[in-house]
Amino acid sequence: MRKFTALITLLIVTLPCISQEVSEAGLLRAMHSISSHDLFGYVKIQCDEKYQGRLTGTAEYQECAEWLAGEFESWGLTPAGDDGGWFQWFKIPYTMVYPDCGLTLHVPLKKDGVLLKHYKYMTEYMPGSTSGNGEVTGEVVYAGYGITAPELNYDDYRGIDVKGKIVLIERESPVNPSDGPEKFNPWYEYSFHQYKLANAVEHGAVGMIYNYGPIANPNNSYFEDFVYVHIGDTVVRDIFAGTGYDHREVVKQIDSTLRPGSFNTGKTVTVRMSTKHFPDGKGSNVIGMLKGTDPVLKDETIIIGAHLDHLGLCYEMIPGANDNASAVAVMMGVAKALAVNKVPLRRSVMFLSFGAEEQAIMGALEYIRRPVMPLEKSILLNMDGVGIGHSIRAAAGTNYPKLWSFVEEANDKYIHRPISTGYFSNLGRPRLDAARFLSAGVPSLSFSTYGSENYYHIPLDNIDIIKPEIMEDLSQLLFMTVVRMANSPEPLRE
Repeated sequence: MRKFTALITLLIVTLPCISQEVSEAGLLRAMHSISSHDLFGYVKIQCDEKYQGRLTGTAEYQECAEWLAGEFESWGLTPAGDDGGWFQWFKIPYTMVYPDCGLTLHVPLKKDGVLLKHYKYMTEYMPGSTSGNGEVTGEVVYAGYGITAPELNYDDYRGIDVKGKIVLIERESPVNPSDGPEKFNPWYEYSFHQYKLANAVEHGAVGMIYNYGPIANPNNSYFEDFVYVHIGDTVVRDIFAGTGYDHREVVKQIDSTLRPGSFNTGKTVTVRMSTKHFPDGKGSNVIGMLKGTDPVLKDETIIIGAHLDHLGLCYEMIPGANDNASAVAVMMGVAKALAVNKVPLRRSVMFLSFGAEEQAIMGALEYIRRPVMPLEKSILLNMDGVGIGHSIRAAAGTNYPKLWSFVEEANDKYIHRPISTGYFSNLGRPRLDAARFLSAGVPSLSFSTYGSENYYHIPLDNIDIIKPEIMEDLSQLLFMTVVRMANSPEPLRE
């Protein structure tokens, strides 16, 4: 009887430990349940015309968010949004862009008259994604980086009058993050798109042609009577032609001397924009959980992150297949494999699909403001643009070598893809959801892929460029990485 009692006691003590383990063969079966066919299907769904490019704040974005939440629910994840639901809500104003847009250069003829040069959509200009509505015609004034910084003894508007005119502005600032924090930080706030637009308005300009791409980008401010477009080399070259200035040399001189090079170009353009602004937009993050089973470690959380949103209409639909339907698909592959196969996890795993990454990364900021799980016990594995090429890289692996060791080990053992990392300083304006988490002290790796044709923030970012095989490999890599991290006896945060 004593032996029997001892045996029962031993079983009671050891059964919880046994339940926390899964065989290598079982893990491999679960890993191989992730298929490129399924992942590509998830990308196609997100890029469907009914979701209209998934601009956060629109009804179409929220419909896509509800589809994703439905998938989470069908696999057995637990909702972790507001009030026990799937969504974490936040306010997000947005602007719709319609087809009647254009950019035209007025070219005086030697004889009387003017030749109108109409620029081509996408290849030569893109509408400003938060532009005001209307048409303006005016002289173009080159205003460098569009910065007024008295404390730095720098003002691109010094000595020029832009009232009633259209300014040509460079992106970023004359000092960049690669110069290091000591030199760059004083210029940080001045590198933001929102600052440049507001400063142009403050100086009396009626429009802006922004040397940025040309790409679409809804990360900017809105002023009702101010119109702007993004331009590329063709328009810049035409504006500078005949002025006696060389664009590259002017920018080089500004950067090297930190002295403005602004001037009146004598050129005239018409900017026409057709938009409608919605100041009371409402967006959401989608949050699903797999709760950890260890009574102590379950409060530690591994977050798998990917932004669900893209650019909407500008004025054509921009599908955002690589940016970022691919990453949401990879996240879904990991979530389904873990949940459906009931893989034991000692730590909790969260699947956090951000809204408004393209609109100043506001969804990630909302999560930081109202975290579901303690930030001091969380890590983030983020993905952005993981559907092209043949190779994988991750930002900040050098910052967090312990986290990176899990990734390298899983790749060496199971996936065998070219993979690399580096140091991420997180200077400059935040451009990744992971940047918000890093600023909040959450160790974060951010994955992307490369090695084939890619189109950024234009309508050609569609399913034709997607390579399903790289998504499958990354999803399987993260699956194994998360399992090892979740069940590691060692702390994940150093």
